[in-house]
Amino acid sequence: MLAVSGLAGAAPASVFLEDMTSSQVAAAVQQGSTTIIIPVGGTEQSGPHLTLGKHNVRVRVLAGKVAQQLGNTLVAPVLAYVPEGRIDPPTEHMRFAGTISISEPAFKAVLEGATRSFWQHGFRDVVLVGDHGGYQGALKALASSMQAAGARTGNRVVFVDAYYQATQNAFVDSLKAHGLSDKQIGLHAGTADTSLQMAVAPATVFPEFFEQAAREGRKGGTVGDPRASSAALGQPGVDAVVRDTVAAIRKSVSSPR
Repeated sequence: MLAVSGLAGAAPASVFLEDMTSSQVAAAVQQGSTTIIIPVGGTEQSGPHLTLGKHNVRVRVLAGKVAQQLGNTLVAPVLAYVPEGRIDPPTEHMRFAGTISISEPAFKAVLEGATRSFWQHGFRDVVLVGDHGGYQGALKALASSMQAAGARTGNRVVFVDAYYQATQNAFVDSLKAHGLSDKQIGLHAGTADTSLQMAVAPATVFPEFFEQAAREGRKGGTVGDPRASSAALGQPGVDAVVRDTVAAIRKSVSSPR
């Protein structure tokens, strides 16, 4: 059995688990960092103007901001493989090159294994957040199914839907306040999706293809119109996600076990 050494070493500068050493993680847990966020993304097409890793990049950045505000919280590696539709014959986003899809049972199994791993290492609260709408129900169901197992050991796993709901409610309201229509805001890769991405990771957005995205619409993988998108429009979405997620996690971890 390997001994854990170096627990008194310098504290890591990052809240991201994958940037830390094993002994740094052990020390962080011993010093009170017993909450960990599992950010769920997805690898899918988002029109000609957004990269396939949109959800992964975005959820990592936003989960990091949430963890920093909470304190005593770490962020697990992003789960980039999620259900995205049938593979053969392809449906939904699988009709576009580069999208990766796994079954819902496989998706849940990975998350269950990760959750149990974190419990084993001393994390008491595992928080699930997801950047994509398609698997929100699966995250909720998984958290519910693991409650009894967690309770037996004084641990907990919670699904925080405040993260995703902020993108669908408060953020959309802010866009409408700027005069944008539902058609512009869109459901996928429109002004909402694109502006949020520009505020989080502008290098993953290609404005030169906004016109093409608007012209092709659903045929090209866009539901909405990205042409009015900007980082300034996206920033209220960032603020809403972080604010609402922090509040929801604080409420969850402070409730009786």
